[in-house]
Amino acid sequence: MAALRRDDNRVIIHFDYDCFYASVLEAENPALKSLPLAVQQKQIIVTCNYEARRRGLRKLQLIKEAKQICPDVVIILGEDLTKFRDVSKSLYCFLKSFLWTQKAERLGFDEVFLDVTEMIDYNMSLLNRHDLAHSFFCLDKRDPAIGFQFDATSYCGLTYPETIGSPLPRNTAVDGQHNLVQRLILGSHLAHYMRSRLDNEHGYTATVGISTSKLLAKLVGNVNKPNNQTTLVPPYSNSEGMSNVNRFIDDHEIGKIPGIGFKSARKIRTYILHREATFEPYTERNVDDQVKVREVRLTPTMGPPKLLDILGGHGASRDIGFQIWNLLNGVDNSEVLEARIVPTQISIEDSYKGLEQFEDVKKQLNLLAASLIKRVRTDLLDEQDHDTKGNDTPRWTALPRTLRLSTRRRSPKNADGSRDYSYANGRTSRSGPVPKFMFSLAESAEAVAEKLVDDSLVSMFRKLHPDKSFGELSLINVAVTNMVETAGDDKQSSGRDIGKMFKQQGSSIASAVVETNRLDDQVYQDSTSRNAANVTVTTQIDNTEWEESDEEDVPSAQLCDVCGSHIPVFAFGAHALYHAVPD
Repeated sequence: MAALRRDDNRVIIHFDYDCFYASVLEAENPALKSLPLAVQQKQIIVTCNYEARRRGLRKLQLIKEAKQICPDVVIILGEDLTKFRDVSKSLYCFLKSFLWTQKAERLGFDEVFLDVTEMIDYNMSLLNRHDLAHSFFCLDKRDPAIGFQFDATSYCGLTYPETIGSPLPRNTAVDGQHNLVQRLILGSHLAHYMRSRLDNEHGYTATVGISTSKLLAKLVGNVNKPNNQTTLVPPYSNSEGMSNVNRFIDDHEIGKIPGIGFKSARKIRTYILHREATFEPYTERNVDDQVKVREVRLTPTMGPPKLLDILGGHGASRDIGFQIWNLLNGVDNSEVLEARIVPTQISIEDSYKGLEQFEDVKKQLNLLAASLIKRVRTDLLDEQDHDTKGNDTPRWTALPRTLRLSTRRRSPKNADGSRDYSYANGRTSRSGPVPKFMFSLAESAEAVAEKLVDDSLVSMFRKLHPDKSFGELSLINVAVTNMVETAGDDKQSSGRDIGKMFKQQGSSIASAVVETNRLDDQVYQDSTSRNAANVTVTTQIDNTEWEESDEEDVPSAQLCDVCGSHIPVFAFGAHALYHAVPD
């Protein structure tokens, strides 16, 4: 069965900052650039620079193992994500500033999708079709002098497949046959210009992919790492011979295709191999167990119905077969989401070996609440605003209405002393109105946090756990949600009057509500380009809308009963196998 028709009228650029966590630390201390550097969260390495990788280190290694492989590795604790979050936000705003639309979408801390179609369309109309070699890319429609010169007859940077010579002859007209080629050429030069500015003005390098969809742009960018860019060049259609899209996608292991989760990839491998794959989760160590897209796509009877048979079941989307079939054919027409001015929620959490005493819980609530207040001030305050007298008066760009406290109990011990996954117990939450004093800037974050704990969070906790003996808690999460933008032009904005925002809050939040969320054990697995700290647990088995929000920046952790380490849930399967392998 044929796939959906691909929309090749767009130009999408995907930015992936190189070794982002390590790069942020290197920017603070340039001396680290020449040293093997690893960033630690809990007991694992969440990322490391290329010098460390050259010496054999990799993501998700235990710290103990990393030190054995590279004794002189410099390990820096990365539990506090504030500096990484702030740099990510700054770089995102910088890249977004080039666009004429708001179609700039973040994926975690270190990836950004940009839909530059409007800019390409406009500059296509400006090309001198009789002298493409001396072209000018206009960056501002209001000022035609702002831009850069470029050669519109050839791609800038690397291509897949590699092109020899110019894809367009000089001094030629741009006809329909060359339209897609020409548009991608313009996209490649724009991407190079933005990469150069990012490096020169902010000191960060990025690996970039250019194509007509998010799927293809992300994948093709991975071909040449680091600090490079790659354009997936036409033909994109089989009518012009072998499509470069199929050639490119076919050579990927199915687990590397965004949108095909770990469970789905495992089921497809089992069907193709007629047996269970035995390689370690999240790795490709056993080549015999790899299944390439080509093998799946060209299997007799393979198509949406067969994929539905393989992947369907409880919790699966009814059109999952059609969704996966399109991904296998390089079809992804999902839009680059418009930039959100404010986040949908701000959330802080931490995991524990087991909290049993209320005094310890209250101490952790104070720490989490202080971090939450700092995040709220960082993300929702506009420091650039001025009052009518010209004085600097930071204003709130949005105000959350709802305060939420969530906890999760640690699983009790089984008869053999083991414990079930604690996240299988689910989280229990209590919500209530945000107190007005949270938005006071006259006091420190710690002072506001202490009041928040005493006035709100302790009461919520007592209602969640009325018994003094509440067992062992493995996780506490504090969040603010239900954002209302302020001082905006649209009808939904509430203006700068905080009192007005709270006026009708009683009707919107009648009473605190207890809710229990059961988390599926499926964790969306992206390719190795994603930093571990940006992966979030999802209740969906496979999300064809494969972009992820960074609302929950720190993943939930699972306590290992063997070594006592806290391991992020997405890595726990691999960690368990680590202990199972003989020394």
